[in-house]
Amino acid sequence: MQSIKYFFTTCLLWAFHAHAQILPSFGDSRSGSTGMQFLKIAPDARSLSLGGAYVAMANDVSAMYWNPAGITGVDTGKVNIQVSNTRYFGDITSNYAGAVAKVGKLSYLGIQVFSMNYGSMKETTEFDPNGTGRTFAVSNYFIGLTYAKVLTNNFSFGINGRYANEGFPGIAIHNVLFDLGLKYDIGIKNARFGVNFSNFGLNVSPEGKAQVLKFSGPTDVTNFTTVTVPGIFRLGAAIDPLIGKKHNVTVAAQLNHPTDNNETYSFGTEYTYKKLFYGRLGYEFASDEFYRAPSAGIGLKLKRNYGGISIDYGYLAKNRLGSLHRITIGICIK
Repeated sequence: MQSIKYFFTTCLLWAFHAHAQILPSFGDSRSGSTGMQFLKIAPDARSLSLGGAYVAMANDVSAMYWNPAGITGVDTGKVNIQVSNTRYFGDITSNYAGAVAKVGKLSYLGIQVFSMNYGSMKETTEFDPNGTGRTFAVSNYFIGLTYAKVLTNNFSFGINGRYANEGFPGIAIHNVLFDLGLKYDIGIKNARFGVNFSNFGLNVSPEGKAQVLKFSGPTDVTNFTTVTVPGIFRLGAAIDPLIGKKHNVTVAAQLNHPTDNNETYSFGTEYTYKKLFYGRLGYEFASDEFYRAPSAGIGLKLKRNYGGISIDYGYLAKNRLGSLHRITIGICIK
């Protein structure tokens, strides 16, 4: 009972600190008010197919992104590894790699790397709208360390520390960020709650210089306004209404409160057959970019002598941005 009181008291304090609202800010989406938007891109296929309703379900390597407390639920083994690739429109891709190891009786340690690849782009200006003949590239990446610990049979917490970089031609933005996560298992029908606070960080100024073309000639700009990171507060719950040796069903719901947009609401469901095959569906409501259909995906887990391997695929069709495909491969080494 004491741990339950502690859990909900902490949730309320975090929600108050983040000014998290139960209802959206109607007429004020706050879009475009922060930089480093790539920090809001999830790395794994399972969460994509569940509509992002994953903060309470996260129990694999990707939990370092969703809820660092969730890495306490990774498959038993010496090391768990996960790699993921996402294909977007315009030949844009993202890549993710992470590893989690148990470092004590109740402690876990993880490392993760994420990067975006936009390819080479043609440089255009007001005076050369068809191109200057030069090309440029944009880089986004972060590297992070995660620590999580089981405090009781039902309660665990985790913390991330990340270095993030956003680079443009001649300009770079550096920041150090922190994520906090809690997870509480009620124990009835595998009901659990998850809370995550992502991207605690200071406002930082870009470094370098940008060249602006004027009628009088090129001018270098070296003074920039500070850049804010997109903080996100997530509160989710999940339960297994059907539990059996062959068939298992999990349903999850989640509230997402970003600092630079309206609140959104995610719902997802996962069907499991013999802990071997997985089918998933999900949807995110109130998003600026509408889904043409629910997100969907499948998964497969295979046991091997060295541990096990998992393969997950997620698909999402957006109204304006097109289709998104994500594949994740996980390996458990005993």
